[in-house]
Amino acid sequence: MLIDTHSHVHFQEFRPELDTILDHAHAAGVEKILTVGCNDTDSAEAVAVARAHQNLWATVGLHPHDADRGYEALEEIARLAEFDKVVAIGECGLDNFRSQTTPEDQERALRFQIELGLERDLPMIFHVRDAFPQFFAILDEYRGDGVRGLVHCFTAGMPELEGSLERGLSIALNGIMTFTKDPAQLDAAKAVPLDRLVLETDCPFLAPVPLRGKRNEPANIVHTAKFLAQLRGEALEDLETATTQNAEKLFQI
Repeated sequence: MLIDTHSHVHFQEFRPELDTILDHAHAAGVEKILTVGCNDTDSAEAVAVARAHQNLWATVGLHPHDADRGYEALEEIARLAEFDKVVAIGECGLDNFRSQTTPEDQERALRFQIELGLERDLPMIFHVRDAFPQFFAILDEYRGDGVRGLVHCFTAGMPELEGSLERGLSIALNGIMTFTKDPAQLDAAKAVPLDRLVLETDCPFLAPVPLRGKRNEPANIVHTAKFLAQLRGEALEDLETATTQNAEKLFQI
């Protein structure tokens, strides 16, 4: 069995064929799927879709790209976090690569959501891009408080990996690993301890080789699993078992 810890199957483009997509996932051995909210309205959609399907769970969060939506959006995230089937807060974090929101708005939203995760005793799904020093500095202020979670779509190098692991975070890898040309990313992927590794698709984005250019879906996580097992020199069955157990433990699903 495999678990997709980061999808967006609640997006409108999936709705007309969602049952078929979930059937594809089941046939591929993907038995549990998290559908991840990115802002207040999107998170409400994620919750509604997850509650309507047995093998789906939702997360609710305000992405750094949407950090300027203000306190009303954050308050709505807090309200949504009370629903059943909500198993994490996020995705949230810091993005210095292409976000047009201000660092101040991003930090304010991140702190609110970390504190919400602590209040609700939920793990975090962190989005961090070109912002690890600032992210680590904020996270360190909550050391000892019990923050737990993962770094989604990890594509950084060994210093960022070591910093994430030191702070107790798990690492989520996706289809990018199957086509990256950056040796530092592959070195980091090989170095993630098996007991801290989880898998994701980030669908509909980031379809893995051999499906580049096509719309991604949860069933395609098998290609990432096979690639990583070969890259890391592990038996596929061992990688599947470990990443599934890691996700089940982190998200209590």
